[in-house]
Amino acid sequence: MKIKLLLLSLFFSTMATAQTNTPLLDRALFFGNPEISGGQLSPDGKWTSFMKAYNGIMNIWIKKVNDPFEKARPLTNSKRPLYGYFWSDDSRYILYAKDENGDENINIFAVDPNASVAEGELPPSKNLTPKKEVTAQIYKVSQKNPDILMIGLNDRDKAWHDLYQLTISTGELKKIYENKDRIVSYDFDWDDRLRVLYRTDEKGTTTLLRTDGNDKLTPIYETSVTEQAYIVNWNEDNSKCYLISNKGELDLSTLFLFDPQTTAVTKIESDPKGKVDIDGVNFDINTRKIISTTYTTDKTEYYWKNKTWEANYKFLKSKFPGREVSFQSYKKDYSQFLVAVWGDKYASELYFFDAATKELRFQYTSRPALKKVEQHLAPMTPIRYKSSDGLEITGYLTIPTGKTAKNLPLIVMPHGGPKGPRDYWGYNSEVQFLANRGYAVLQPNFRASGGFGKRFLNAGDLQWGKLMQDDITWGVKHLVEKGIADKNKIGIMGGSYGGYATLAGLAFTPDVYACGVDIVGPSNIFTLLESVPAYWEAGRAMLYGMTGDPNTEEGKKRIREASPLFSADKIVKPLLIIQGANDPRVKKAEADQIVIALRDKGKKVSYLLADDEGHGFAKPVNKMAMYAETEKFLAEVLNGRYQKEMPDDVAARLAELRVDISTVTYEPPKKIKTNKELPPLSSRFTEGKDHYNVTIEVGGQNIAMEMVRTISKKDNNWIIKDETKSPMGNSADELELTEDFKPVNRRMEQAGQQMSMSFEEGKALVTMMGKTSELALQGVTVIEGPGSDILLGGLPFTTGYQFVFETPDIMTMKTKQVILSYLGEENINGISCIKFETVNAANENEKSTYWVHPQTKKAEKMISILPSLGNAVMTITKK
Repeated sequence: MKIKLLLLSLFFSTMATAQTNTPLLDRALFFGNPEISGGQLSPDGKWTSFMKAYNGIMNIWIKKVNDPFEKARPLTNSKRPLYGYFWSDDSRYILYAKDENGDENINIFAVDPNASVAEGELPPSKNLTPKKEVTAQIYKVSQKNPDILMIGLNDRDKAWHDLYQLTISTGELKKIYENKDRIVSYDFDWDDRLRVLYRTDEKGTTTLLRTDGNDKLTPIYETSVTEQAYIVNWNEDNSKCYLISNKGELDLSTLFLFDPQTTAVTKIESDPKGKVDIDGVNFDINTRKIISTTYTTDKTEYYWKNKTWEANYKFLKSKFPGREVSFQSYKKDYSQFLVAVWGDKYASELYFFDAATKELRFQYTSRPALKKVEQHLAPMTPIRYKSSDGLEITGYLTIPTGKTAKNLPLIVMPHGGPKGPRDYWGYNSEVQFLANRGYAVLQPNFRASGGFGKRFLNAGDLQWGKLMQDDITWGVKHLVEKGIADKNKIGIMGGSYGGYATLAGLAFTPDVYACGVDIVGPSNIFTLLESVPAYWEAGRAMLYGMTGDPNTEEGKKRIREASPLFSADKIVKPLLIIQGANDPRVKKAEADQIVIALRDKGKKVSYLLADDEGHGFAKPVNKMAMYAETEKFLAEVLNGRYQKEMPDDVAARLAELRVDISTVTYEPPKKIKTNKELPPLSSRFTEGKDHYNVTIEVGGQNIAMEMVRTISKKDNNWIIKDETKSPMGNSADELELTEDFKPVNRRMEQAGQQMSMSFEEGKALVTMMGKTSELALQGVTVIEGPGSDILLGGLPFTTGYQFVFETPDIMTMKTKQVILSYLGEENINGISCIKFETVNAANENEKSTYWVHPQTKKAEKMISILPSLGNAVMTITKK
């Protein structure tokens, strides 16, 4: 009986009112797990895989292609929703990616569908990247050798991904390229050869570098921070690549054929209608030729280059009038497909399609309960209006079924990003949920949205809270002027940048909105920029270009003006904040700060916090609880409908998510002040040579080396040179210091590569690989290299003594702050040595311990932990 009642609740609720004939649909229809989703054919055509709930979480299942779905068996038992999955090209493995509780530290897993297991057991999943706090990236899924993936791991350096070849069957990782050059991506041709690397400098300039199988990287194409260019694939013989670019005078992203040897560029195609960027290029993996190109204005249009594919597409479109079709998956020879059939007001369906016989065989409806009530779903209509400066903004408007487009409560839903993403036409669970509750829904593609050309994309730079916000506000004004929206019943709701736009809307245009729902949105752009993940380092220039540079006075002023936190006193309407505790992009501090600011001003604010989520809620019970609270909140302010009842587990979880705002605290990260100058030192340099033994312990191996230090004088300056000999080759590191220990020049050479550094007041100039970069220095500068033991050993140590200095970091090409702490005295080689430690303020794993002779100030022993070398331990002892 209980099951029957639950099923009935999925269709209708008794909350329907006399004002409309549209029933209130259960929120589980929109946010509960789909029955089946993500169907894929194995490349050999023997299997159908798909996602289905297992222990409440969507997991991977499998069945033989002609078996009914009732015969399917589960392959995985993940407790966390997956990022996605795919087959290896030989159909031997299914690979998938997931993190822990939303932290975005992603590992890659493999499962063998054919593994022998006991009845009722699942085949084991193998973690192919079993590393903590690492975000694995996949660059190439091999067809030539299906047992191989080309992946990136940021285990050595959190900011940059080294390139590895991963053997799926054994889990063996082979490093192909150690990324010390700010490489952000790697491109392989059809035969798995590494051909092009993408390097981004501190200004956001991206350079495509050709590699010819040797250590030499040749620049072949360059774009500025406000442009983009990327390779989508290679031609039949791998001699040229297909490049999408909007470089120079181009506004719309255009498809070119590019010769990496001669750098000759030949235009192939741009939007025939001259309105939007090229959206996609689809390739035949067997012939290596282009199948189609796509462009998206209001809807996506295909331009077919292959007559067979075009005929199949038109045949399928004729079978499903009024809906869209997509080739979701296929057999390797393209003889059989799984075809998705979908639309704005339809529950999506999947069909098996035989290209030869034209057989269409129904597979499943993702949400069959929704299918039964889809006559109550609302159409999504493209809309256009002008912003405050006359710029045309496109978007989508959804009017509730059973309502006339007149004087309606409105929810504005800005998308995330902001630079690059956009909203698309089609089924949207949030939109349909809100429309069913009686709200019109506006989805504006404000400036900085992707796909509408370079000028539109970059028009959002430095316009957070300004013209970008106007694009949203003027959409509201347009609907109010048309009589569609009730000006007294406007809500704003969004996630990520959409959450920011929600806060900005309430803070900067308080008279426009009656309430807001902020989902993982930043409130303080200063702390947002300070806390972005390390592996976003390559995009820092682009971030600063969007928001302002916090290192300049002008940038600070702009950021403060655009941060809703500093205008919290202007927020007078009710606000619901939703946050994941493990969010690595928009950290919990963003929610805490605005909650405290509003609470302390006596404003109405509610707060949901999930301890097992990150940048958005992924677990079904969390999503259900979040939307239950959201619809109740909106109904209280805007008088929309809402569903009071909810399952017991959702009610219990919602109670756990609710935060007592009186308990919220926020402590800003402690900023350590760098010492502005060196204190009087007892250090002394003497000309001569010293010899050291050096060992590096890494990966279970010990590498022995010898180092000779030579100290000499030149024009009253000290020259300290460390020369090292090892089985890996020789290296030299030379530092020039003034008599009062200020750095003048540094020169390093290793494996034929040279780097130089010169110092001026307030800055260091680093020259490497023919390029010079400038690093700002704000405090006393000490080089952690030749002679640092002598210099630092002369500090005026006392119990509890600390000294903070700056040093240019070659690995990150940034200035790092180093904290020196006195640890007392310790006996080394019969000498009572001064012991102190230096620690990278931004990475406590990077540290060095010194044991310095109290008279000579020379180190008897030094031990350093080097995260950039896989946490290698380097020990230096004086002979």
